[in-house]
Amino acid sequence: MPRYCAFFGSINVGSNRLTMADLRWAFEREGFENVETVVASGNVLFDFDERPTDGLEELFAHMMDERFDIASFVAVRSRDEVAQAIAGNPFGADGAENQVHTLFLSGHPDGAAFEKLVADHATRGPERIALGDRALFVDYVAGAGNSKLTNAFIERRLACRSTARNLRSLQRILDKMDEK
Repeated sequence: MPRYCAFFGSINVGSNRLTMADLRWAFEREGFENVETVVASGNVLFDFDERPTDGLEELFAHMMDERFDIASFVAVRSRDEVAQAIAGNPFGADGAENQVHTLFLSGHPDGAAFEKLVADHATRGPERIALGDRALFVDYVAGAGNSKLTNAFIERRLACRSTARNLRSLQRILDKMDEK
């Protein structure tokens, strides 16, 4: 059975506090198997019959709203897509693994939207940006916390929702996915 990871945005930040035990319980109640969480920021691994991930994303977003009253963006990726988010990141070879991020996107932005993002950000900071498949790769050279390249800035220009993970976290997630 295929292994997936659900990447939840905005979990355990601000007022969206949720224990990972509660999140695992919600997945198990929905009939998902081999459910486990990785890091307390909303990364849920699970097994499920192969199906399009966009249907799963909608299901999990609805589940979060119904069970926990949390509006959250959810990106679901297969094991191979997580591996590609690491291998395909052009900044992984020379950037710091805690500063190089993959932002999982709700869709694939068109080229004009990506070019607008690059142009609008050109004078705002030192970050490097590249477009992937339903992903944006960012090297937050000086740190994500101080960057002007925020999720809100990105989402407005790309017309896609997003949730980010650094390479270190993604490698931990992939390693856990491979344990099965």
